[in-house]
Amino acid sequence: MNTRRSFLKKAAAAAGTLSFIEITNPIFAAELQNKIDKLKHLTPDEAAKDEDFWSWVRESFTVSSTIINLNNGGVSPQPKVVQDAHIQNYQMSNWGPSHFMWHILDQGREPLRAKIALLAGCSPEEIAINRNSTEGLNTIIFGLNLKAGDEVVLSKYDYPNMMNAWKQREKRDGIKLVWVDFDLPIENDKIAVATYTKAITSKTKIVHITHMINWSGQLMPVKAIAENAHARGCEVIVDGAHTFCHIEYKINDLDCDYYATSLHKWACAPFGSGMMYIKKDKIKNVWALLSAPEPDGADIRKFENLGTRNMAAEMAIANALDFHNTIGSARKEARLRYLKNYWCGKITHPKFKLNTSLQTMWSCAIANFSIDGWDAGDIASKLMEKKKIHTVAIKWEKLNGVRVTPHVYTSLADLDKLVEGIKEICEMPVPLKK
Repeated sequence: MNTRRSFLKKAAAAAGTLSFIEITNPIFAAELQNKIDKLKHLTPDEAAKDEDFWSWVRESFTVSSTIINLNNGGVSPQPKVVQDAHIQNYQMSNWGPSHFMWHILDQGREPLRAKIALLAGCSPEEIAINRNSTEGLNTIIFGLNLKAGDEVVLSKYDYPNMMNAWKQREKRDGIKLVWVDFDLPIENDKIAVATYTKAITSKTKIVHITHMINWSGQLMPVKAIAENAHARGCEVIVDGAHTFCHIEYKINDLDCDYYATSLHKWACAPFGSGMMYIKKDKIKNVWALLSAPEPDGADIRKFENLGTRNMAAEMAIANALDFHNTIGSARKEARLRYLKNYWCGKITHPKFKLNTSLQTMWSCAIANFSIDGWDAGDIASKLMEKKKIHTVAIKWEKLNGVRVTPHVYTSLADLDKLVEGIKEICEMPVPLKK
């Protein structure tokens, strides 16, 4: 009964004014706030180098000591305070699922929607809570009113699930896909903007932009591309899977009409959690992907009719956002970029090639590298074999490299091992091709 009352209090909390962590784990919340208070006199760049603080952050996670995980770009672990909230919600659900999920836990949905919207810089009436970027972007792609002959501009470096969704619409509805291509890394706004703008014609209805290209960590000048697209009568979809809670921005800063992200990446929310944004006046123009009472209505909630869903995980999103907000978006971005630049700056071997810009406006945590003569898969395998470092091999379009993605819990010692491993591989003979 006390647990029920506690959750009712949490669910009724005014959006963004009462920390979910303060309710579910007050001791941790107080300790976290105390640590942050000691950083207040520091700039974000100065705080990024405070190893005492970031060591404490590392201890807030439960990551394995048997490997070094540098593939946080795929999916990130959650701090223990988020895991605990998820488990508590799950246990509560099992007391009597249809009651505690649908009548107790679900009371937290609107406060959570408002908390996400506050961080995203938009109205709660523009946010749908879902499972990941793929679900959100597919909802938009399949829901738009497009007809045969309408054109969509997209990139060969967009995420495969989104490209496949557009290909399905091309095959089913006869729309035309116009593909743009470029050489990575890009370090010139004008080149990126011109590449997309050149592809727009009088028949273009949609321009699809990936904010940060997952293969290499390339940041794209979304707002400038979007402004050009809007000036030519197009709508803009942004894939924000790798930037939300990674770099500091608001969705409105991007000047887009549609947007989606995964919260289990940089927000460190439970696995299979995400959100979708649709500009308020555009909601009525997007059909609900799954059945809804008003599939062409103007209420963003029409996109949340999933039937039975993982409410235990969804409600723990709030704890993840509290953890993120307390650290602060600017501090977090500065730390993530510092980690990337730290290891990248330590390797000058002639065989080593960086496929990611080191300039602030073009990258943050993610970097991709190649070693002359080596296949990306062989490099990733050697790093795991020799150093127990988990990365991901990227072989896509013109890229044949390894993606390295640290997170806030990554230590400099972890990255020193990475540098050591890369240097050793550079000195090894290239594996014979099978």
